[in-house]
Amino acid sequence: MENAMFCYQCEQTMGGKGCTKHGVCGKTPEIANLQDLLIYQLKGISCYAKQLIEKGESINKEIVKFVENSLFTTLTNVNFDVEAHVELLKESQEIKEDLRAKAPTGTYSNEATYNLSDNKEEMLKDSIKAGIMYDQDLDPDIRSLRWTVIYGLKGISAYGHQARYINYHSEQVDRFYFIALEATTNDSLTVEDLIRMVMRTGEISIEVMRILDEANTETYENPSAHKVNVKIKKGPFIVVSGHDLRDLEQVLKQTEGKGINVYTHGEMLPCHGYPKLKKYKHLVGNYGSAWQNQQKEFNDIPGAILMTTNCLMRPRESYKDRIFTTNVVGWEGVKNIKLNKDGTKDFSLIIEKALQLGGFKEDEEEKEIIVGFGHNETLSNAETIVSAIKNEDIKHLFVIGGCDGAKPGRNYYTEFAEKVPKDCIILTLACGKYRFNKLEFGTVAGLPRLLDVGQCNDVYSAVKIASTLADVFDTDVNSLPLTIVLSWYEQKAVADLLALLSLGVNGMYLGPSLPAFISPNVLQYLVDTFSLKPISTPDDDLKNSLQQHYK
Repeated sequence: MENAMFCYQCEQTMGGKGCTKHGVCGKTPEIANLQDLLIYQLKGISCYAKQLIEKGESINKEIVKFVENSLFTTLTNVNFDVEAHVELLKESQEIKEDLRAKAPTGTYSNEATYNLSDNKEEMLKDSIKAGIMYDQDLDPDIRSLRWTVIYGLKGISAYGHQARYINYHSEQVDRFYFIALEATTNDSLTVEDLIRMVMRTGEISIEVMRILDEANTETYENPSAHKVNVKIKKGPFIVVSGHDLRDLEQVLKQTEGKGINVYTHGEMLPCHGYPKLKKYKHLVGNYGSAWQNQQKEFNDIPGAILMTTNCLMRPRESYKDRIFTTNVVGWEGVKNIKLNKDGTKDFSLIIEKALQLGGFKEDEEEKEIIVGFGHNETLSNAETIVSAIKNEDIKHLFVIGGCDGAKPGRNYYTEFAEKVPKDCIILTLACGKYRFNKLEFGTVAGLPRLLDVGQCNDVYSAVKIASTLADVFDTDVNSLPLTIVLSWYEQKAVADLLALLSLGVNGMYLGPSLPAFISPNVLQYLVDTFSLKPISTPDDDLKNSLQQHYK
């Protein structure tokens, strides 16, 4: 309890155990403690909301949106703005009091009965009771499972936010926020009960990814294979990072005809596969690589940057005046572009900054990579893939993807991809692809050996591809010549992992290290039930993956 903070939600957490003095991600103890209290408030809100849901009442969608956005705000590398957290906390108390007045009388948890103080200093004092390790007597497996549910919810909230921004949502997901958060306060739930809730969190992760896939593909059409230039072009420019397709679309519309080039960055790379975004000729390419390199890549660039969602790192002074945030993303002193009442945003400040800075002085020689192999595009080649597997022209499929990060050990994924035999296909997704997506992999059976499936939420695409192939072969996913090798960093990857586990996918490799919030007993359960494996060496993991398919 003498620690200034405690957080172990991401892969880079200090010593693989927990950040106690300052977040490796950049968050201060002040931010960390306010986030703890915000989660505590969301739990309290959910205790009342669950009772109302059980009475057959619907929860106002503005409250759902608030809970979703608040969960997302506390996800790693999203928001570091103190005042933004204070305002969310004040709103949380208003919502709690409103639901409390409507809920049936009874005995409620401390999270529900707690009343927030009206000033930041008192909030910070109260945040101690909201800390992860506050209850020293709590069974470590119960603590582990509760926080696994919460971290899964944070990942779900990121995907839910993206879908809701395009006016899509799932009633099932909306209700689950409250049901799952209440479960993390319920002392009557056993380890077995919470394991079921963890698996249910995985099922809801699949549902929210399905809704987001529907939102993106119905709004911007199914991705198709397109080449993307990864070198710079002469002229003023805006770099759009994050995940939100709608923000990119609005930037493209508002810059049309203004002589401004638009580049994607990080997880926005797959946007080049969507026909209704690709049609804009001034969407000229992808700038830079994965999120953890942004401080170096954004340093002194003569253009403007928009962060639509995570992953935001502390902006250096050299570009702090030219980086902008929107949605729930925030850093103190960085301009946040708000949503207008009509659902649009005014990006004129970013456009003005881009024109003022002047942009790159000359073109670089083009280098192109291919994106756009979502489930629709990949399965359009299903006949070829099935025939090639039957003829043993394609021996194995590897899904290699997930989050990237700066921590040593992630070169494993580059080396693994490079060593995959030339008669195998690699499906990749999320920013982990930047470890190898500019390398030359050639073709097999007339198809590129490296298929970029999309963003982190496109685990849904990978699942759809695998399940369709399993149906064709009249088997299950675990019987396919398929290995999944995941890299994780933050809570969207937790949601993705739980999604795959909830589908019964066995034998996955996970790295570069295992989550600190998984207790030894919970880890053993995952190993025993799902044959979940920590990564070892590329050579050993490849050998073990392929041995049953090579004579």
